Amino acid sequence: MPPLAYWTHDLSPFLLRFGENFGLRWYGLAYLAGFVGAGWLLRRYQSAGRSTLDMAAVFDLMTYLVAGVIVGGRLGFFLLYQPGALLHDPLILFRVWEGGMASHGGFVGVTAAMGLFARRRPEGLLRVADLVVTTAPIGLFFGRVANFINGELWGRTTDVPWAVIFPASPHPLLPRHPSQLYEAALEGLLLFAFMQWRFWKTECAKAQPGRLSGEFLLAYAGARAVCEIFREPDAALILGLSRGTFYSFFLIAGGVLLIALAGRRVSERKA
Repeated sequence: MPPLAYWTHDLSPFLLRFGENFGLRWYGLAYLAGFVGAGWLLRRYQSAGRSTLDMAAVFDLMTYLVAGVIVGGRLGFFLLYQPGALLHDPLILFRVWEGGMASHGGFVGVTAAMGLFARRRPEGLLRVADLVVTTAPIGLFFGRVANFINGELWGRTTDVPWAVIFPASPHPLLPRHPSQLYEAALEGLLLFAFMQWRFWKTECAKAQPGRLSGEFLLAYAGARAVCEIFREPDAALILGLSRGTFYSFFLIAGGVLLIALAGRRVSERKA
């Protein structure tokens, strides 16, 4: 039996509940907070002269991003983690109240959304992407906190003093790492601080379009890989790696490519 000192998770996924599966969920509020925070930052960039996206453009961009995150995250969850479920019951894709979002899928959806938005803008895709990635950790932070409140995506078993017993985890119930909070700290707070420092304290975004996006992908992949050490795999391993770690290698490749292309453009301009 686990020691009585360990806290048993008993948080409700609802802020307000009106029925068994209907109400105001913390998870939905997390997405709202992420989008509002991103929109506020984008407006602040424009006010400070660090962006050419005015209020109307920010509103349009946020509309694209909301669609990209939801469609990409939802499709990514089933294609990357539960492809059999989607084949067996295609309508499960629309039952969003049952949960199921994948950050890697969200990245693909956001990339597509930025591409569609940038076609109508003079800034181009890379400059738009460099702005967006500096705001993305806000949503990642609130999303991971919501994962913890929901008692999902728990960590591996452990005996650390701050371990938590998650009632929805496999029996017998054992203390586990609150890996959702580790991810909130690394993928959210730490990555946000790094991206804000790079954006405000350097001329990276102005001088090397695409570099900030590449750095974001590398930093996120590194943070995700560290957190995966403590997180219980939520699907079958691939080549002995958790899927979160395996899929992050594609982010690393994309990050390296973006940084290399940004450096190459600088060299060509100096030549």
